[in-house]
Formats: sequence, C-alpha cells, structure tokens
Amino acid sequence: MTLTGSLALAGCDAGSLSPDPPSRTAPAAGGSAMQAVERLTVKGRAPRTGYERDEFGSAWLDTDRNGCGTRDDILADQLSDVSRAADGCKVLRGVLDPDPYTGTRITFERGRSKVDIDHLVALSDAWQKGAQQWNDSKRRAFANDPLNLVAADSSANRRKGDGDTATWLPPNKAYRCTYVAGQVSVKKKYGLWVTRAERDAMAKVLAACPDQKLPAGGNPTESTGR
Repeated sequence: MTLTGSLALAGCDAGSLSPDPPSRTAPAAGGSAMQAVERLTVKGRAPRTGYERDEFGSAWLDTDRNGCGTRDDILADQLSDVSRAADGCKVLRGVLDPDPYTGTRITFERGRSKVDIDHLVALSDAWQKGAQQWNDSKRRAFANDPLNLVAADSSANRRKGDGDTATWLPPNKAYRCTYVAGQVSVKKKYGLWVTRAERDAMAKVLAACPDQKLPAGGNPTESTGR
C-alpha cells in the first residue's frame, strides 16, 4: 500500500468542480521521521471554536485536475481489484488488503462500504494547531492532499475521531511507525504545531524504528480551486 493520507466517505459529486491550477509549493522533503519530530513547534492546543468541515472546502475536490474527485483517486490508488463506473472515476468495488489500521482484509462496495478515507492529521486537529489561521486555498489543499489521506477501516477511523498520536494509534502495531511518520510529514509540510504530549507520543513510537523515513510528495500546499 502506498501511504498517501478523519472522515467517513462522502459523495463524489463535489469532485466534479475542477479548481484552478495550484501554485507550485515544494512538497515535504524526505528524511528521518525522528529528526523531524524534534523540529516540530510545540504549543498548546487552540480552541476548536469556529471549526466546520466546510472551512476546508467541499468534500473531495479534483485538486489534481484529472477529472476525478480526491476520494476516488485515493480508492483507486490504495485498493486492489478496482472496478470503476462508466464515467471512469467512481470506484464501484475493490479490496483493501490489508487495511493499514487493523491488518485485516476488507472488501469495498460503493454504498455499502466499511472503508473510509481518513485524514492522517484530522481536519479538526489541524484547525486547533494552526489551520484556523490559514487562507481558504491552503485549507482546501490540506484536505485533499494524498500525503494526508489513507483508505482505512471505517470503525477504526471513527474510533480515532480527531485524535492525535497522544490519544489514538492504529490497533495494527506493525503500521504504527508508518502512521506516525505520515503525521509528522504532514505537520512538517504544512507548518502545523504539536502539543507536548503529542510530540512525546510520536517520539515514543518512532524510537522503535529510528530509521523510519518521512513520506514525501503529495500536492502543493496552495490551491485556488473552489
């Protein structure tokens, strides 16, 4: 599975709205996840006041302008045995094997799925750690960045909620280093801070895998698409 990215699957209709070309902001560079944790800014959690999902734009925009919404892009990338609708975008069925959060095999069927597209760094968590100060363009980019998105078991995702590393880790222990490295990379790329408890929890997980690399890439951090 390619690590590219906390919300339940939403409809794909919003993905038909193609944004303007994004600005060319450099993606997060790779390197040691442990070293990157030490460089993250540590601050207290800001109030959740004002947070709404819509602050990050309509769900699943077509930020890469390939004609398909982000949700279907992630499903097509991270599932196997994928079948699409006649429009070439909507993923109708596929297999998530293994699910990164639980280590189990999950069959995806559109409309009856137990698969969510999770934001590694939840939108609400981001809002409380810097995103409320961003412009709309950056928030849209963040919500649709493949670096921050992962197909995962819906029950595990909903137990996570808007938790950070200090409050939730995947039950699948074999995935925890990859999971935390992904969160660190996203927070580094977008300039989000961490709480002290979160930083300590990240360091504790990564101490077991000191050579864990940061995933890199994803989308530019600005998008003018609506």
